[in-house]
Amino acid sequence: MKYLAAILFILISLTAYSQEKKWTLMECMEYGIKHSPRRNKQEAQNSIYHQNYLEAIGQLLPSINANTSASFNFGRGLDSETNTYTNVNSFSNSYNLYSSLTLFDGLGNINRLKMQKMSKLMGKHQLEYTEDMIAFEVMEAFYNVLYNIERVKLAEQELAESTANLKQVQRMMELGVKGFPEVAEMTAQEAANTYNLTRQKNILTIGFILLKEKMNFPIDETFEIEDSDPLAIIAKSEESAYTIFEQAKTYLPQALVAETTVEAKQLAYKAAKGGLFPSIAVEGGYSTNFSRYMDGSDYSSFDYQFKNKMGRYIGFSLRIPIFNGFSRTAEMRRGKAQVVIAQTQQEETLRVLYSEIEQAVADMNGQVDEYYQAKKQTEAMEVAQRVNERKFSEGLISAIELHTSANRLLQARAEELNSRLKFQLKHELVLYYKGEPFVVR
Repeated sequence: MKYLAAILFILISLTAYSQEKKWTLMECMEYGIKHSPRRNKQEAQNSIYHQNYLEAIGQLLPSINANTSASFNFGRGLDSETNTYTNVNSFSNSYNLYSSLTLFDGLGNINRLKMQKMSKLMGKHQLEYTEDMIAFEVMEAFYNVLYNIERVKLAEQELAESTANLKQVQRMMELGVKGFPEVAEMTAQEAANTYNLTRQKNILTIGFILLKEKMNFPIDETFEIEDSDPLAIIAKSEESAYTIFEQAKTYLPQALVAETTVEAKQLAYKAAKGGLFPSIAVEGGYSTNFSRYMDGSDYSSFDYQFKNKMGRYIGFSLRIPIFNGFSRTAEMRRGKAQVVIAQTQQEETLRVLYSEIEQAVADMNGQVDEYYQAKKQTEAMEVAQRVNERKFSEGLISAIELHTSANRLLQARAEELNSRLKFQLKHELVLYYKGEPFVVR
């Protein structure tokens, strides 16, 4: 019973902890990266790059092979002892151990090794870029959920205010100060605010679903997020987009992927050109055999023949490519075209990267102006709303005017919140372009 009680206590504690835990932005990004299928796919691709690299190393090492064969000869055959032909059935068994090493092949194997090493580096940068994109997508979904949570709070606040105003108007109608049209208008306003609250909750639910999708989080499990700390200072960037770009192209993964791709294709082109040169190889090995007649005559033992028939050889070979159905020249020309394609893609990547940086800096600086304007607008609307509420209670304005004022205040608060969260998102993106990763590796 004690063990059962302890297990139940642990399970209850874990359940309570999972319900009370609030996920921070960093925790969401780390979870998303760890459980992303895209990351797993890239890691598998990097494993292939590593195996290709090991294979390229092996091409520079001697190859060692061994073989053995056994044969039965019926009728006329060559006697391995006397090197004459006989008509006696015989059995023979041979053993070979041999090795070969390419001494020169136009530097093809060396360039292939360098190419595979560059491919490994490219895979590393591709993995970093994949992780960064996953983190940014999770961040976008996270801030979207934060925005929708605040919209729900604003909708709840607006509903509470409209409910209080409705009760006030109903009381004033009982006292004869207000009439039925005002009560009907306030009732309609409360109904509209109730609908808006329901709508905002549905949008929030969809936002959580999107966040779970980006994190690859179990859909059937619920979780809460913790509001990120607001930035102490909301200010514009002092650096130009071009300055950030000149630094970013030396360390951002997407720029490094494009650069290493060009270098890998150039090395592949050099390796293909090496196939047009003659190749020189050295070979050597050991060989021996065992044989006997099948007519029952005496023969030397296996150990004796194995030792005394042992032979050694060494040789060199020169291979000169003359015509191979255009395969080598076609490979070289394909390699040259792939270099051009990679260089073009690099230029396009850098051009897109500069455009993204320029847009991110412009968006962040623009959000600064929007935020402070929205903040002033909210403050002014709050003052106006308080004045209108007092005027309404004194019968100086209608319920429609009060409803309009309340909607303007809600919209101002939503715009202030939206501009603040957009600034935070763009600020994080600009910091990323400056070399601060979303998640520390």
